[in-house]
Amino acid sequence: MDTQATLKKLLNQLNTVIVGKPSQVQDCVACLLAGGHLLIEDVPGVGKTTLAHALSRSFGLAFSRVQFTADLMPSDLSGVSIYERGKEAFVFHPGPVFAQVLLADEINRASPKTQSALLEAMEEKQVTVEGETRTLPSPFFVIATQNPHDQLGTYALPESQLDRFLMRVTLGYPDRASERTLLAGGDRRDMVENLPAVVTPADLAELQQQVLAVHAADPLLNYLQDLIAATRSGRWFLQGLSPRAGIAVMRAAKAQALLAGRDYVAPDDIQSILPQSIAHRLIPVGDAGRGPVEQVRAMVDAVALP
Repeated sequence: MDTQATLKKLLNQLNTVIVGKPSQVQDCVACLLAGGHLLIEDVPGVGKTTLAHALSRSFGLAFSRVQFTADLMPSDLSGVSIYERGKEAFVFHPGPVFAQVLLADEINRASPKTQSALLEAMEEKQVTVEGETRTLPSPFFVIATQNPHDQLGTYALPESQLDRFLMRVTLGYPDRASERTLLAGGDRRDMVENLPAVVTPADLAELQQQVLAVHAADPLLNYLQDLIAATRSGRWFLQGLSPRAGIAVMRAAKAQALLAGRDYVAPDDIQSILPQSIAHRLIPVGDAGRGPVEQVRAMVDAVALP
């Protein structure tokens, strides 16, 4: 497999569907190459679900989509055992979580109980139903979309679940030229249905191994530790990053380096993915007057480069 040619073809295909958002598309691809779960947050109608579908199809993965609602129960995700008279026994019927990609649409419209049911699946790649643990397919990704918290009928995701998402990406409104392309073109949903798989599951496993092999020099690790220490200093955020979050940032930076055609991580790789990788895990100090993303960028500007 020609890694760079494959990645370029993958990005080009996604950019034909999600027009005018190349950096966000690249972040999403980096997230999946790093083996992480992806959260796409924005107002309705800007292409969150379309992007999730396009990612699933382009990676050639079996996926299922669940529309999260207030009355969705945990068993609606994991599955249930039903008594079958012919077999004279209870037979387990797997739920939609038993897929390689679970599209959790509008995840923050479900109750906290149902949101929490995803925690085991996201962290352990398994679910426990009626006392029996069942392994999920490999690879397993959750690509979730959510609406802003101030919209009606939404619940804030618990911090423990937000921490399981490697990245949170915001699409935003398209620029004028991109919106013109959308208005003049065909239905994006039809385009997604006809997308070919650019990467096979075997290719994805190979790419993920290449991500792990990307080199991180000692000065780069020192820089990342300085950034993590800055989040814990109390100057920028109420609570700092956990070691798990630091490991996630490094994986995402390695994936970004691979997408850039390098076999080593540069400071630019960390800086480019840091807001998407940590802002959803942090709460700015009360007198900051900035949102989490802006606060992360201000912190990055204040930490010296190696």
